[in-house]
Amino acid sequence: MTEEVATIERIWPELAPVVSVPHSEAEYQRLVEVLDTLIDRVGEDEDHPLASLMEVIGVLIEKYEDEYVPELSEM
Repeated sequence: MTEEVATIERIWPELAPVVSVPHSEAEYQRLVEVLDTLIDRVGEDEDHPLASLMEVIGVLIEKYEDEYVPELSEM
């Protein structure tokens, strides 16, 4: 596990701007753009190397929306 953490520590500065919990509307919008790009690249291919990243970004977006985006009221 130590080796994995060392690898993560080395590459995290490059990944952090893409894979981070959004705390503002701008950060949320950036994640939405990243997800759109991933969807275009990955599509429905669950075996694509970036499929799990797409899922993680989706969860981060969903968390932000649950906390900050009011639900549309039903008419």
